[in-house]
Amino acid sequence: MTLQVGILYSRIRKDEKLLLNELRERDHEVEKIDVRKQTFDISEAPAEFADLDIVVDRCLATSRSLYATQFFEAYGIPVVNSHETADICADKVKNSLALEKAGVPTPATKVAFTKETAMEAIEEFGYPCVLKPVVGSWGRLMAKIDSKDAAEAILEHKATLGHYEHKVFYVQEFVEKPGRDIRVLATDGEPIAGMVRSSDHWITNAAKGAETDVFEPDEEAKALVRKASDAVGGGLLGIDLMETEDGYTVHEVNHTVEFKALDGAVETDIAGTVVDWLESKAEAATEDEDELEVSA
Repeated sequence: MTLQVGILYSRIRKDEKLLLNELRERDHEVEKIDVRKQTFDISEAPAEFADLDIVVDRCLATSRSLYATQFFEAYGIPVVNSHETADICADKVKNSLALEKAGVPTPATKVAFTKETAMEAIEEFGYPCVLKPVVGSWGRLMAKIDSKDAAEAILEHKATLGHYEHKVFYVQEFVEKPGRDIRVLATDGEPIAGMVRSSDHWITNAAKGAETDVFEPDEEAKALVRKASDAVGGGLLGIDLMETEDGYTVHEVNHTVEFKALDGAVETDIAGTVVDWLESKAEAATEDEDELEVSA
C-alpha cells in the first residue's frame, strides 16, 4: 500500500531526513508542509492536503504544532501525534497532572502564580530544588536552586520577563540520580529503543552535551513506558525516566521527539521501525473510514 504522507516541519533536521529517506525508499509519496509558508482555512482543507493518508507533526515551535494538529483533525486527516497528545506533552503542568492521574511515578511538583507563593513552594521542598519553564525543551531555562538568595533572584528575573508563561512557577523536587537519565522512544507505548544520557552536569540532556549509550528497558521500565504513553494519549513519544532508590520515576513525556542521538547510540533501525508504525496507523485509519462508509 503506497501512502501519501504529509510531513509538517519548519526546519528539516537529521531526524526528519531519516524519516524522509525511509518513506521514499518504500516508495511512499511525501508532501513536505512548511508551516512557515502554509495557511489553514477553518472551513475546508487546502487542495494539496486532499489525498493525504496521514500527517506527521515535526514542527519545532510548540504553538505551530498545537494549531496545525488541530486543523488536520478538523479536516478529518489522521495526524501523529494527535492534538490531545501534543497539548498535554507541550505543557509541563499538563504533563505532570496526566502522569499523576494515571498513577505513574513522577517527581513531586508544585505550581504557583506569584513570586510569594512560589517562594513558599521552594521553601517547602528545601534546597536544592528545581524551577522549570512550563513550556520548553533541550533543558533550556531550567534552574537548580541551592539557596534562598538564589531562589529570590531567579523568581524576580522570571517575574519581569514579560511572557505570561514565566508567571507560572513550576517547582519540582530535586531527584538524586546516578549522573544519568534515560530516554525511551516508543510508539503507542511499545519501546523501540532506549539510551542513557550521562553527564557531570545535573542536566543530563543530549542537547546539552550528555554522552549517550544503549539502555535495554527491563520489565519495570517497559511497564512505565506503556503507562506513561497511555496517560498522554499515545503516539510517537520520548519517555524520560530517572533511576531512584525506589525504582524509576518518569519526569516527562515528549512529543515531536528527536531521535538522532538515539539513532547513533543503538543498532535498532529507528526510522524503519517508526515508518512500520506509521504504515499500520494509516492502514487502521483507512479501515475505520471504510467501515464508516459501509455502515452509512
